[in-house]
Amino acid sequence: KIIDKLMAGRFNLLLVTLCCVCLIFSDLASAQLKQNYYATTCPNVEKIVRGVVNTKFKQTFVTVPATLRLFFHDCFVQGCDASVIIQSTSSNKAEKDHPDNLSLAGDGFDTVIKAKAAVDAVPSCKNKVSCADILTMATRDVIALSGGPSYAVELGRLDGLSSTAASVNGKLPKPTFDLNQLNSMFAANGLTQTDMIALSAAHTLGFSHCDKFANRIYNFSKQFPVDPTLDKTYATQLQSMCPRNVDPRIAIDMDPNTPRTFDNVYYKNLQQGKGLFTSDGVLFTDTRSKPTVNAWAKDSTAFQNAFAAAMNKLGRVGVKTGKNGNIRIDCSAFN
Repeated sequence: KIIDKLMAGRFNLLLVTLCCVCLIFSDLASAQLKQNYYATTCPNVEKIVRGVVNTKFKQTFVTVPATLRLFFHDCFVQGCDASVIIQSTSSNKAEKDHPDNLSLAGDGFDTVIKAKAAVDAVPSCKNKVSCADILTMATRDVIALSGGPSYAVELGRLDGLSSTAASVNGKLPKPTFDLNQLNSMFAANGLTQTDMIALSAAHTLGFSHCDKFANRIYNFSKQFPVDPTLDKTYATQLQSMCPRNVDPRIAIDMDPNTPRTFDNVYYKNLQQGKGLFTSDGVLFTDTRSKPTVNAWAKDSTAFQNAFAAAMNKLGRVGVKTGKNGNIRIDCSAFN
């Protein structure tokens, strides 16, 4: 028994040591990120990407939520390495074909691919800028175009060398999550509860399919078929837009008031019981997160500053460096 205890102690020490080493490598990787990373290799890269994003934005507003969601889904699975853009092959089912990613709108992928082509069309920039960095820049630009903050982005990521559907399992927040589940998943990516509440405001843009919240308006519980935390008028509106057995392709705005503007109305909606998902509503009903919701509902500037800071923190997750990544010639395929 003494030997068993000694061995168990050594094993636990080894686990702690390995975790520390992983954190050190993670910190070293994110340390290579910096503003104006391409100042000498491709000085106009941000202007080039912004031009493509502007053009896409004029063609369809879907570009905004599609690009923003693509960034989230990329960074939460294996880090911000553009692995979500990889196409599946006969020998590999990629991230984008996992059930949780099938609803990612094509305009997000198209934005990155077109921006990459525009960057590579400049001889001095060709094959110098990663798809992961282009996605990061494009995300900042769509946020600004829809009324959100324009912040300086840190660059210097390499593109990942792996993309599998299996790697997505359990890595993305679900619309049914409570605060503990949200905090746990965001903490796994080095993000605080404050960061999580700020980043949840991405739901001020875009749309959702009815099946993602049907349980709240039809089958919440035996006692309450409709989630009692939902505003009654809002719940009735949702039922009219999403009747039982509705076509699964039908989608509705996540923000019922300003769905095309990046703003703090998201938090005002939460105060009124108009958060679409359980994971939205809980931010106001849980006493631990409610004060932050109330603060940002009143102070748009404080919210936008918190959002920009959280986006930069998210952008540091799982950064690939050295032999762990490369710069893809084609964003949708490995070199």
